[in-house]
Amino acid sequence: MSNYVPVIGLEIHAELATKSKMFCGCDNVVWKKDKDGVLREIEPNIVCCPICMGFPGTLPAINEDAIKCTIKTGLALNCKVPSFSKFDRKNYFYPDLPKGYQISQYDQPLTENGYLILSSGKKIGITRIHLEEDTGKLVHLPSASYSLVDYNRAGTPLMELVTNPDMESVEEVQEFCKKYQLILRYLEVSRADMEKGEMRCEANISVQERDKFKIENEEVKPIGKYKLNPKAEIKNLNSFRAVEDAVIYEIKRQTQELKNGGKLIQETRGWDKVAKKTFSQREKESAHDYRYFPEPDLPPLKIAKEEIRKIKNTLPEMPDARLARFIEEYNLTEKDAKILTSNKDLADFFERSASEAVEWLSTKGGHGPGCKRRTVQLTCNWVLSKLSRLLKDRNLAILDAKITAENFAEFIVAIHERKISSTGGQKLLERMLDTGKDPSVIIEEENLAQVSDESELFPVIDKVISENEKVVSDYKAGSKNAISYLIGQVMAKTKGKADPQAAAEILKKKLD
Repeated sequence: MSNYVPVIGLEIHAELATKSKMFCGCDNVVWKKDKDGVLREIEPNIVCCPICMGFPGTLPAINEDAIKCTIKTGLALNCKVPSFSKFDRKNYFYPDLPKGYQISQYDQPLTENGYLILSSGKKIGITRIHLEEDTGKLVHLPSASYSLVDYNRAGTPLMELVTNPDMESVEEVQEFCKKYQLILRYLEVSRADMEKGEMRCEANISVQERDKFKIENEEVKPIGKYKLNPKAEIKNLNSFRAVEDAVIYEIKRQTQELKNGGKLIQETRGWDKVAKKTFSQREKESAHDYRYFPEPDLPPLKIAKEEIRKIKNTLPEMPDARLARFIEEYNLTEKDAKILTSNKDLADFFERSASEAVEWLSTKGGHGPGCKRRTVQLTCNWVLSKLSRLLKDRNLAILDAKITAENFAEFIVAIHERKISSTGGQKLLERMLDTGKDPSVIIEEENLAQVSDESELFPVIDKVISENEKVVSDYKAGSKNAISYLIGQVMAKTKGKADPQAAAEILKKKLD
């Protein structure tokens, strides 16, 4: 066991999915679908105005929706919402910051003192969630001696979550990030797509000697005369893989440096994803380096208890609660329930489809809890095993697919009633995704209906028996695999349209 313990806190930025930017009326959009339906980044510098560019004489106006989104997120993460909050100017210079300062929040954030519980039961404290404006984006050209700046993103509402230094492993960091991303998506306050820069993570990492420090009042404090080792902040980690690799590397780097008798400094480091190592950028600034002061162009915020109550009443079912409900109400395995609830849109689709299919079957006499369980499990199996794979093959999200929950429910009913075989079901599902047509229409047009009528199956089965005398002998001698082979031959001759259950019954009648 190492004598050094990692101490990790996170700062996670999430762009809010509001219609307009934080302090002006510009559209809050950086990505749009082209004529082929492919999502692409829009042309640089076309959604910016004098306000988000910081022109002299302009005045900001607060986006109320962004305030509500931040409070909503805080409430979902068990934060307290103070009755008073304000914006501050954070002063620093960088080419992607057009004003020369950033409107942020310093000492009176919108929400504070919350927590998120990991699967282990460990509670990770949340120091604060505050609201600020995003910067522009630098575009570095590999063959040029200069960089370009795109200000489309400048002024976008940016919510920053800061955790306590409560995490001790890369596994805890990964789980926290993924759970937080999922919560943002369930709340529908942010798309939180890391590949598009809509969620960005920074990790504050130090390593301390075991049993010589404590976490108190949201801070790492020494025990006795122990001198704390300084932390490094790893900036702009834009994927879960980057978060994982950077945290692992930095823990090893700091630990090895201390074991070798070296000294660490408090610094900001970047992540080189090619070399898979962190690199020093600058010594870490303190709050006073930014010369924070209250934003003179914006009034302070007074948040009424009634407004907080209204926002709290809009909170949806959270991922952990939905997971528990799927297991209890639908009798799903924990594995299946986790896969479904890890994608809100897919979970919504599953639940609507299952509910519709159960209701449809109940009108046809399919009553009772047994029928409901079978229908729900059938829906789950097809969503996870077949539909998800087909969506992945087509690079489609469920919301972008041509299939509706109602049509999928009709498809499940057709499978349940053995109107189509599993093989036919696979083809039917593909055609539904490609055309958007009702399953009943496709079954009719493409002659996919399952054959279960004895008069149609008898001639096929007689031919299979006559062509496979040895297998028939094996069956009569007690071979368990022989009947499966014969059923397979029936399926092949009917191009997958035969009802395998009906085929098995007829085969056994003829052979026994």
